[in-house]
Amino acid sequence: MVTTRQTPGRIALLYPGDREARNRADPDASRFASLFRAFAAAGFAVEPAVYHDDFAPEVQRQLEQVDAVLVWHNPIEGGRTRRCLDEMLGTVAARGVLVSTHPDTVLRLGTKDVLIDVRDLPFGSDAHRVTSVHELATEVRARLERGPRVLKQHRGHSGIGVWRLERLGDGRYAMRHAQRGAPEEVFDYPAVVARLRPYFDGGGHMVDQAWQPRMVEGMTRAYLVRDRVAGFGHQAVNALFPVSPGEPAPPPGPRLYSGADDPRFQDLRRRLESGWIRLLCARVGVDAARIPLLWDVDFFPGERAPGGEERYVLCEINVSSVSPFPESAIEPLVEATRDALQTSIASSRPHATSAGRRCR
Repeated sequence: MVTTRQTPGRIALLYPGDREARNRADPDASRFASLFRAFAAAGFAVEPAVYHDDFAPEVQRQLEQVDAVLVWHNPIEGGRTRRCLDEMLGTVAARGVLVSTHPDTVLRLGTKDVLIDVRDLPFGSDAHRVTSVHELATEVRARLERGPRVLKQHRGHSGIGVWRLERLGDGRYAMRHAQRGAPEEVFDYPAVVARLRPYFDGGGHMVDQAWQPRMVEGMTRAYLVRDRVAGFGHQAVNALFPVSPGEPAPPPGPRLYSGADDPRFQDLRRRLESGWIRLLCARVGVDAARIPLLWDVDFFPGERAPGGEERYVLCEINVSSVSPFPESAIEPLVEATRDALQTSIASSRPHATSAGRRCR
């Protein structure tokens, strides 16, 4: 679609919902109401694009008429993966529509495999790919002799498929799921393997990362717009916060948001903007044009370097559905979208429509 209008462009905000949600989509009633207003105030023609696999062709036809689509959709929604959505987004991107995070970038940055890719970088940690139940039964068990581990399914969100394991002695192992309210349970190791076996079905795998003892000091989330920090979120009590034997798990605390200038996090901001983002993207093969418009990166404090210098350990990267986010990210996101559209419009693309592909 060639854009010749004087306004910044026509964009869609895509998020999941059923047919009823699509039919009654109201930007003012959306969780993205402030974002809709900000884009409209900047001169964009902005519209909702409520998505479900069942009407993917309809959404594809809508997206083929816009200049850009900003996407909020978890790796798993209602028991369905993003496979159909990512295929459709790849198709519209190939026709010239700007996609906030290209599906190829999601696969490079937005899975737990990134922890293995960066393990030798300054923010990396001891992490291993676990490709089979046999490796779970042997290699992970051996690593548990050295201390607690956290096993994470390849792709997920909200703590789904993330487990803390610790050897207690006498053949017993403590096991706790990161989903809200999950209790700590104690099993022998064959029972641990049985509990985690489903994550390997259909060729699935897990990532095994060393436990970070300083996570009790909280997790810091840096919100990024392209390659710049746009805000922070700090959570003092997270899903795997340690518990005393027999005690219930404390509920995760709120994530408290602040702007990019928060003095508590300027060291982390400096490291990200002066080299870490570049290192990360180079390592996973994401070039500058494919860096997400909006993404976030989670860090725990790690073991301090000799001399007491602070160290940060990468925990997770979120690129699929970054929400909520600090208000401080809205203006940079609008400007980054404008800049990206100006670049893409400079090399105009042909107008193309299709019947859309039905997901099977």
